[in-house]
Amino acid sequence: MIRQGWRPLTAADLDRLNEIANAVHLDFPEREEVPAERLRLFPGGCFAAVVDGQMVGYAVTHPWIDGRPPALDSLLGALPDDADCLYVHDVALLPEARGRGLARRLVAMLEELARHHRLPRMALTAVGGSAPGWAAMGFTACEVDPASPLAAKLASYETDARYMTREPASHG
Repeated sequence: MIRQGWRPLTAADLDRLNEIANAVHLDFPEREEVPAERLRLFPGGCFAAVVDGQMVGYAVTHPWIDGRPPALDSLLGALPDDADCLYVHDVALLPEARGRGLARRLVAMLEELARHHRLPRMALTAVGGSAPGWAAMGFTACEVDPASPLAAKLASYETDARYMTREPASHG
């Protein structure tokens, strides 16, 4: 059993995932169907954070189109054939799980996942003041034209939402 780290998320974890989401993402609620669909569409990109045998967080990622993040609380239907990024849809850690290096380990795992799927970058929408933390892990906030569809989508999350990307480090 993992004492501390990440393991694949399973359908049996979805109730706990929703409990954690409801505790951590008060301002960004999503229906239970949203993470369930992401898990069904891309199980290899969904992970449970475990500390002392207890699930204390999760990460849900999937291939997507850079610059066109899915809307909050939306179902995808299918993954795009022309995906060009690994989209980090949601990461949540309970307060007792923070400060243990789990986020850094996750980013390293996601880097490998993106490389494995030949996706040249990772992308996410930083909310709730998380942009500085993502920046510390190598993500860069993108300049967004205020008149663009991306700006409107970011505003639907919150006024301070930031679209951020990271190029996976190359091996060699």
